[in-house]
Amino acid sequence: MNEQRERGSKDWIGNQKSIYTTLGASNHTDKERRQHDYYATEPKAMELLLAEESFHPVVWECACGEGHLSKVLEANGFEVISTDLIYRGFGDPEPLDFLKDTLENFEGDIITNPPYKYALEFVEQALNSVQPGRKVAMFLKLTFLEGQKRKDFFLHNPPKVVYVSSSRLMCAMNGDFASISSSAAAYAWFVWEKGFKGDPVIKWIN
Repeated sequence: MNEQRERGSKDWIGNQKSIYTTLGASNHTDKERRQHDYYATEPKAMELLLAEESFHPVVWECACGEGHLSKVLEANGFEVISTDLIYRGFGDPEPLDFLKDTLENFEGDIITNPPYKYALEFVEQALNSVQPGRKVAMFLKLTFLEGQKRKDFFLHNPPKVVYVSSSRLMCAMNGDFASISSSAAAYAWFVWEKGFKGDPVIKWIN
């Protein structure tokens, strides 16, 4: 995959440190380690999306974590490129910073649950990384619809469909689903089709 990567300019951890500072060395503060805690997505969320949407046979899961979404995609016959900033035992073992690196001549779709703090940047980068007509699907809190900066983005890049989960789906910190029994947040799948300029459709799932 190395030859496919094209260097960009952004750093989605918010600074210019080497990515090796994210790997949990003993001299790191708790605050630094918490920056890279991730929230794994309940696999059911992917199953619900695939029941509603069709995707290109090749999918890039660019924040794959431990593979909770990638594994569902693979089980449904997709060729999945699984990358992440932090290697957690699944996917490409070489870390890839999605907001700084991309795949050259990528022709598939992108599906992921991005770090919420950088959700808008992930959507922008994803739309820049796919070809016209290809899809970007992001699992996001409903509150992603709010905000002046995101409003301006939506006006120029409207999602084609927003699939609101009418029952709560779970995201587990560090993939520890055994520690939670319910979710306090409402989630939806936001699906963009690059080049789409109409009004978004809202549908309800789950």
